[in-house]
Amino acid sequence: MTARIENVRRLFEKLDINGLIVTDGDNMKYLTGFYGGTGDGLVLIGAEKAALITDARYEDDMRTKLPEDVQLLVTRDYWGVAMAAAKRYAITKLGFEDTIPYRDFDYIDENFVGEDIAPVPGLVEAIREVKDEQELNALRKSAEVAVAGFEELLTVVHVGMTEREVANTLDAIMRRRGATKASFDTIVASGVNSSLPHAEATDKVIETGDLVTIDFGYYVDGYTSDVTRTIAFGEIDKELKIIYDVTKQANEATLAATHAEMASAELDAVARDVIAQAGYDKQFTHGLGHGVGLAIHEGPYIGKTSEDLLHAGMLLTIEPGIYLTGKGGVRIEDDIIVTTDGMENLTAGLTKELIVIEK
Repeated sequence: MTARIENVRRLFEKLDINGLIVTDGDNMKYLTGFYGGTGDGLVLIGAEKAALITDARYEDDMRTKLPEDVQLLVTRDYWGVAMAAAKRYAITKLGFEDTIPYRDFDYIDENFVGEDIAPVPGLVEAIREVKDEQELNALRKSAEVAVAGFEELLTVVHVGMTEREVANTLDAIMRRRGATKASFDTIVASGVNSSLPHAEATDKVIETGDLVTIDFGYYVDGYTSDVTRTIAFGEIDKELKIIYDVTKQANEATLAATHAEMASAELDAVARDVIAQAGYDKQFTHGLGHGVGLAIHEGPYIGKTSEDLLHAGMLLTIEPGIYLTGKGGVRIEDDIIVTTDGMENLTAGLTKELIVIEK
C-alpha cells in the first residue's frame, strides 16, 4: 500500500498539485486498507506525509492495519481536520476527487488556506486498472469460488423453480463457499426475459424450452468476480441454439485475440465482427466488457467507442451477447487477466458448450 501511495505522488507534478484528498470508499481501501465506505472518512496524501481521517468506530482496527507511514487522525470533523492537516503538510495546491458532493467542494473552497484547489478525475481509479500480484491472486480466488459455486448450482436447478429461487440458491451456495456478499443483484433471466441484458430475477417459473441467462459476481477477500453462463432447460428453439453458438464463437475469438497494448475498441470489434457476420449485429447492444477488482465495474471499458488501451495485469470481463426481442437471448462472460502475449482465463473451468438441464 505504501507503493500505491507513492504511485499517486508520482503524478502530482504532472497534475500541478502537491496534495490530494481521496473520498471514494474503494480508493481509500486500495490506498490504506480502510474498510469503511464513501462518507466514512478521508485520505489525505501530501508530498511526504499521508493520513487516514476517520472516526472512533474504526480506530482500534485501523491502528493495527495502517501502513506505518500513514497517520490515523480520529475525529467526526473529517473536513475540518483534513484542512488543518493539509496546512501542516505544507500542501499549497490541493487536488480532490471530482465525485465529491457540492457541499464538500464548497467547504474546501472556503477553508483551504493554500494557493489553489483542483478537481482530479479518475486518478486513483486509473492506477487501480493494473493489478499487482496480491490483487491478481485475490481475483483468482474469487473466480475459483465463482466457478465451483456455479457448478454446484447446476446440480440442483430444475424446471419449476422461479428465477428468484435460482438466484437465492446460488447466493446460499456462494456464501457457504466463502463469499462475503454479492457484487450486484444476481441476474436470472429465463425464456423471453433472457432477451433483456439486465433483467432482474422475478417470480417467473422456469419452463421446459427456456433459455436461462445467469449473471453473477461475489466478493472473496475483498475482490469480486463477474461471470455469465446461459443454459437450456430441455429442447430449445432452433434460432436460440444458433445465437448461442454465435455468441460462443464471439467469446472464443475475442479471448484468442487478447494481448497487452492493443486498443480495447479493437478487441470489441473482434466479437462484434463475428456477431455481425452471422446477421445479429443490431442485437449486440452493449460493450464487450470492463475491468473488475475492488468494484464490479472498473476501467478499462471495452467498447467500440472506447479509447482505452489494454495493459498486462488488467482484469477484464469478456461478455458478448445477442438478444432477440420477445424471444430470448444469450450472454457468455469470462474473467481474464491480460498478459504480455495473451491472457489468463480465470473462468476457463466453466464449460461454454450449451448445458442442457433435462429435469
